[in-house]
Amino acid sequence: MILPPTIPIFPLPNVVLFPNVFLPLHIFESRYRTMVKDALANDRIIGMVLLQPGFEANYEGRPRVYPVGCAGVITHSEPLPDGRFNIVLRGLEKFRMTGEDETRPYRLAHIEAVPEVTSASECATIKQHRQRLEALLAAFAANRRPETRLPSAVPDQDLVNALAQYAAFDPIERQALLECNGVLSRCLALMELLEMRTMAVRGASWAGGSVH
Repeated sequence: MILPPTIPIFPLPNVVLFPNVFLPLHIFESRYRTMVKDALANDRIIGMVLLQPGFEANYEGRPRVYPVGCAGVITHSEPLPDGRFNIVLRGLEKFRMTGEDETRPYRLAHIEAVPEVTSASECATIKQHRQRLEALLAAFAANRRPETRLPSAVPDQDLVNALAQYAAFDPIERQALLECNGVLSRCLALMELLEMRTMAVRGASWAGGSVH
């Protein structure tokens, strides 16, 4: 699916969408209910972007967002009796905002697509890293939510993107992963993050164990 040059954007403080990963959302604000209705009546595309720190002072307006986001298509929608929606987005493609259109009650962004094309050699390298990535995830997730673990049938690139979206990282760390130059770069950065987090947890455990 080719992204249109202008898409509605949904800014949130703690959510980053990645290509080919699913994201459930509950839509309750009036302006974003209108956004969902308009999207459902057209191409069903919504762009997810992360709010920059300090957004609270102007949340009802147009606070600053990170310019790189990911567009998603609504694959499921459930209108609720009071006008709210439950929807599911599937990530399509990264984009970079180049401006905004202020003609609608919600935010519309002028964008340029940022395709992620993975070469055969890069796919092979990601495949080689998969076992290490899964081992790091197992160590990282040992004391965390079980849903962080993913089935082995998930394709390599989708595994990288799903872990980047759902592992317990800070939103800004997820944003940095989204902005990586391709899936292989994201895979390497993801492993580095998991290694640092695992070492930090072990260090804290050793420090705690040394206190009598």
